[in-house]
Amino acid sequence: MPGLHGLRRELMTEPMTTMAECEAALAHVLAAPRDNAPVETLCFRPDFGERDFRDTLALTVDHGIPGERWARAPWLRLKDGSPDPRIQVSILGRRTLDLCWRNRETTVHPGDTMIADIDLGEHNMPAGTRLQAGTAVLEVSTKFNDACPKWIRRYGRDSFDWFNRPENRTHRLRGTLCMIVQDGIVRKGDILRKI
Repeated sequence: MPGLHGLRRELMTEPMTTMAECEAALAHVLAAPRDNAPVETLCFRPDFGERDFRDTLALTVDHGIPGERWARAPWLRLKDGSPDPRIQVSILGRRTLDLCWRNRETTVHPGDTMIADIDLGEHNMPAGTRLQAGTAVLEVSTKFNDACPKWIRRYGRDSFDWFNRPENRTHRLRGTLCMIVQDGIVRKGDILRKI
């Protein structure tokens, strides 16, 4: 496995994004391009709170991202106890990241596999939409990404509540979850596009 360059461990800090800032940013976030967005960041998650930023990632149907914690410690499992494939990959829009991730020196990156400036809302990418990411193919999941208690601790309650407002849930402001349906390699700078 490549060296863990860019590794960060979880720390807590302020300031947090306010609800007023979230509401003021909504139109800007929703104006993200609908397709053909470069992958700006690739994040490998070896363990809880750890981040390894890489230039390439291997994506596999059977093993997710080999070496990541999804295979051994997923936050969602199937009835048989195996990792739920619907959460193999997470994509976060850059505009949400820029709004919420304030202190990048002392607060851990959210940990999404890919960051791209793209509209992840249900109107643009309903569940089942296929996405090309390098030579890999992803399928947008039926599982909603509502953030988690760690988000509240790292980035604040207001943005968490903003994501989960009934009128905002279809926008997928916290990002979208995907399963891998075709093995491949994704590289930083590859175009994420609907197929």
